[in-house]
Amino acid sequence: MTVLEFATLSIENRVAYISLNRPEKRNALNPTLVGNLKSLFKEAEASDDVKIIVLKANGDAFCAGADLAYLQTLQTNSYEENLADSNHLKELFEIIYTNKKTVIAQVEGHAIAGGGGLASVCDFVFSVSEAKFGFTEVKIGFVPAIISVFILRKIGEAKTKELLMTGELITANKAKALGLINFVVDREEIEDEVETFAKQLIANCSTDSLELTKKLLADVASMDFKLGLNYASEINAKARSTKDCVKGIASFLNKEAISW
Repeated sequence: MTVLEFATLSIENRVAYISLNRPEKRNALNPTLVGNLKSLFKEAEASDDVKIIVLKANGDAFCAGADLAYLQTLQTNSYEENLADSNHLKELFEIIYTNKKTVIAQVEGHAIAGGGGLASVCDFVFSVSEAKFGFTEVKIGFVPAIISVFILRKIGEAKTKELLMTGELITANKAKALGLINFVVDREEIEDEVETFAKQLIANCSTDSLELTKKLLADVASMDFKLGLNYASEINAKARSTKDCVKGIASFLNKEAISW
């Protein structure tokens, strides 16, 4: 187990559990917490013992977004200093979004502003029905800038404008209807539901295939149609020679159980 100041990492049955641990501040993002999360996601990605990463949080809130008291101290900083701080958060979102391992967010409390962004960049999001989501930056004169890039990709321009330009807090059910999250479950069941889902991915899906599919979808989203098709064709060709593909096809044809 790795224990940092505001976040922890534990590994069990090929699942890495990364937990935000700043409950007294509703897991608000400050430079230390962002740095802790970057470090732990890199550690989980590099571990051969990990196939799935689950991001969760201790306390009543998943994440309340940026630590506003900290943001206030930055108002006298130079543009260059503020850009460096902004890039710190950008790098965290990018590390999660491009992580080789499949990432599941387990949201058991409100996920607001940067906290909503933290959940949204994960590959799958499970939420309790009581949790609220929202990007409230416009209500305090701020801009949901970094997360806008990811939300646009995920749910499209019209829905992104609805969320980011109104600052409205929405229910987990509406977040699911918009495509922001995947599953809404009872609080008593969320831990088991996430564990079951992770086990199914581990048992049924090739590690190479999960990694390549995640990369393919992330890359193709920014390409034009023909370039995307050509790139997809290249990935198709590369996938055929992976050890997992050779193993999977042979096992299927020989009617043998596949162990991933």
